[in-house]
Amino acid sequence: MTIEFESAVELARKIRARKISSRELTDLYIDRIEGHDGALNAVVVRDFERARAAAEAADQALAAGRDLGPLHGVPMTIKESYDIAGLPTTWGVPEFRDNIAETDSETVRRFKEAGAHFMGKTNVPLHLADFQSFNEIYGTTNNPWNVSRTPGGSSGGSAAALAAGLTALESGSDIGGSIRNPAHFCGVYGHKPTWDIVPTQGHALPGMLAPPDIAVMGPLARSAEDLALALRIVSGPDPLNARGWKLELPRPAKKKLSEYRVAVWPTDERAPVSSEISDRAQAVADRLARLGATVSDTARPAIDLDASNEIYLYMLNGVMAAGMPEEQFKATLARVAALDPDDKSQDALLARASVQHHRDWLRYHNSRERLRHVWGAFFNDWDILICPQMATSAFEHDHTGYAERTIRVDNAVQPYFQQLFWAGTITVAYLPSTVFPTGPSREGLPIGLQAVSAEYNDYVCIDFARLVAEEMGGFVPPPAFIGTEGP
Repeated sequence: MTIEFESAVELARKIRARKISSRELTDLYIDRIEGHDGALNAVVVRDFERARAAAEAADQALAAGRDLGPLHGVPMTIKESYDIAGLPTTWGVPEFRDNIAETDSETVRRFKEAGAHFMGKTNVPLHLADFQSFNEIYGTTNNPWNVSRTPGGSSGGSAAALAAGLTALESGSDIGGSIRNPAHFCGVYGHKPTWDIVPTQGHALPGMLAPPDIAVMGPLARSAEDLALALRIVSGPDPLNARGWKLELPRPAKKKLSEYRVAVWPTDERAPVSSEISDRAQAVADRLARLGATVSDTARPAIDLDASNEIYLYMLNGVMAAGMPEEQFKATLARVAALDPDDKSQDALLARASVQHHRDWLRYHNSRERLRHVWGAFFNDWDILICPQMATSAFEHDHTGYAERTIRVDNAVQPYFQQLFWAGTITVAYLPSTVFPTGPSREGLPIGLQAVSAEYNDYVCIDFARLVAEEMGGFVPPPAFIGTEGP
C-alpha cells in the first residue's frame, strides 16, 4: 500500500525514523487534495500554509531531539463542525457562514498536543442532520468509490477524505450514525465512543456549551490501530470535570478471535436490510465460528425494540430541536396542536420533544436507564454484538426534501429515516460501536458492519475489529484514487 494510504501510526513511525519528513508528508497530502479533491469536494476548508509551518516546526523539533507526541508531525483533517481557531465553523448553516472560531475545540487541542497538525476541515450536511453531506455553503461531497453516490453523513467529508488518501486521520461526531454510516459507505473504520468519554467542548455553534444528550465525538481512520490511538488521545474528562474524575477504560483481555463470544443480528423486521448486507453479517459470523469463536445468531437483549426506538427518537429530536433556528422552532410549535397524542411518527416526536414539560424527558430518561441495565446484562454473556449500520451500501445522491426521500432495499421501498434504527438502538443505550470494513458489494461498494460491546468497552470493540482485519482483511483503497493523477 502506498504511503498516502498507510495508517497514522505507521506514518508517525516513519517520521520518527526519518524515512519521510513531516513537511514532505504534509506536502504529499496537500498535493493529493489539490489533485484529487475536485472529484470529491471533501476538504472544503483549507489551511495549507499553517499546516506547512506546523510540519516544519515538527521536523525542527525532531532534529533537536524533542518528541511532540504519538502523532509527531502527522497531518490530518477534521470535520467542519469542530472549532479550529481562525477557521469557519458553520455546520453547513448559511446564517453562520461568517462564524470564525476564536479558539480550538478540546479535541483539536488534544490532537495538536499529541503532535498532529491540521490541513483543513471536511464537509458536512446542513445542521449535521443527514445520511448525505451537502449544504449551501460548501456544496456536495461525493463517494470515492462511485462519485454518483453519497459518502454518508454527517461525517461524510471525513470518511471520503480518508478513503481517497487525502489525509492521515480524521475525527467526526455521531448521534444517528454520523461516524458509523460514512465509515460503512466509504470502506474505512469509525468508532462511536461510549457517551461522554470524549469532551464535546468546541464542537458547537455559538452559544451552545452543554454536552448534548446521546451525541458523541469520535475518530475515523484507515485502521483499527489508529482508532485506538486516537481514542487514547481525545478521551478523558472535560476540562471542567478534570479536577474531580479520570477515565480508565478497560483494556481488551482476549488475544484471539477464537476467545470471543459473539452475537450476530443480521437483520430485523423493524428495519430490514438488503440480503447482501445480512448475508455479509452471517458470513462474518460463520467465519468466526470456523475460527473457534462462540457465535449465536439468535441471542438478543431482552428489550422492547419498539420502545427503545421511541426513546431514541425522543432523545434525538430533543437534541435536534435545541439547535433549531428560531423560525423553524416556532413552526414546529405551531404543529403541536394538530398532533394526535398517540402519533409516534418522527414529526410528532420532534414536536413533543420541543415543547413538553421536563417531566416527560425524565420519564424517557428513566426508560433509557432501564435499557442500559438490560444491555449490561446481555454483555455479561456476550463480548461483541455484530449488526448492520445501514440497510444498503452507499446510495445515489438525493437532494429532494426529507419527506420525499426513500431508500430502496431489495426492490422494497423504506422510509428514509427508518435507517436510524440500527444506529439508534446502539446510541440510546450509550454503547460503543466500531464500524469495520468487510469487503465490497456486488456493485463494488464497501460494506461495513458494527461491532458493539458494553458501555466503556470501547477498546474491546476496536481490538475485535483489529483482529477481524488480520483474519479477513481491512481497508482497501478505492481504485480511482490510487496514484498521483486525479480520477
